[in-house]
Amino acid sequence: MAYVPGVALLVALVAGCSAGSDAADSDADRKPGSPTVSAAPPGKYRTLPESCRAVPRSTLKDLLPGAAELPEAQQEKVYEGTATATYDTDRKVGCRWKSDAQDASRNLSIDFERVVSYDPSVSDDDRARDVYAKKEEAADLPTAAGVTPSETPSGSASASPGGKTSGASASPSGTPSTKSSADQSGSDDAAEGASGGTTDADPDLDLRPRLLDELGDAAFLDDALARAGSTAQRRTVSVVFRTSNVIVTVLYTEQPARVTEVPDSRELQEKAQALARKLAETISE
Repeated sequence: MAYVPGVALLVALVAGCSAGSDAADSDADRKPGSPTVSAAPPGKYRTLPESCRAVPRSTLKDLLPGAAELPEAQQEKVYEGTATATYDTDRKVGCRWKSDAQDASRNLSIDFERVVSYDPSVSDDDRARDVYAKKEEAADLPTAAGVTPSETPSGSASASPGGKTSGASASPSGTPSTKSSADQSGSDDAAEGASGGTTDADPDLDLRPRLLDELGDAAFLDDALARAGSTAQRRTVSVVFRTSNVIVTVLYTEQPARVTEVPDSRELQEKAQALARKLAETISE
């Protein structure tokens, strides 16, 4: 085929104009003043504590009184705890302890979850807020508006004023009941209750499931009493709090040996909250 200089020159000119047009478009996209998308800041915490070592031995002895009655070798096994199975220890860890005594059995579990946002436009903290909010919503904490005289528990100790009942639980008189105890969250009275005080209007206010102040960035306490058939009543107090991008859950359960006994709400709540505060300090160190 014959070589035609004019045709070759025309092809070169066309190619050059095309390349110049693409470059000009790219420059236009990068010109000053164009909006840019910056990645959201990462969470404060990049690691999690060793869960089975997060609770001091002295605290475990207080929370698991039955262990002190065991032979030393068995005590060590109880205090070591059992790590929760997890596939990523940088994201989620936990530990469980259990002790059995003649009068009651107690179970303790803690869970640490480090929330990571895989959306560059959403920070780890914002994602953790969403995760925590769902946990709080699932707890279904009663509000002040829902308090009525008929829902207020009796003042007797066996009425166990603090907790919600789960399933067909028994009232102090032994009659099956599905009534949930009233609660209040968010008012000034609840704040007083969270610190251990009571009010003249309602001495049981401080034991109801509620939001907690001065624990992490946000926190709540739930209290549930369950009984099935002829077995003893079992109370579980849970404290959940968020600090930056880490969410911590404490579950503390007691089941008395006697069917007629009801676990003390105040004791379990105070101990669960004290442990939660210790864990918050551990994370911050």
